[in-house]
Amino acid sequence: MKSAIIKRSITIAGHKTSLSLEDAFWECLQQIAKYRSQNVHQLVATINENWHSGNLSSAIRLFVLGFYRDRSDPQSGTRVRFAP
Repeated sequence: MKSAIIKRSITIAGHKTSLSLEDAFWECLQQIAKYRSQNVHQLVATINENWHSGNLSSAIRLFVLGFYRDRSDPQSGTRVRFAP
């Protein structure tokens, strides 16, 4: 299954920037933002503030991975599912 990388524009702290993310990561980012009662721009700003190396798109991918990894039960393999 191939997921195309799509470039999206976003504003962080009043500055426009672009992100290149696969649809799956973008959808997860939207779900996480909703779960945290934030919008995507706020969540990306938070990720950007806490990430100190590499590019922002990579930071977002790692954040999404960590979010879901940290919310799974290693004993049962049960994962937290978020509905859009």
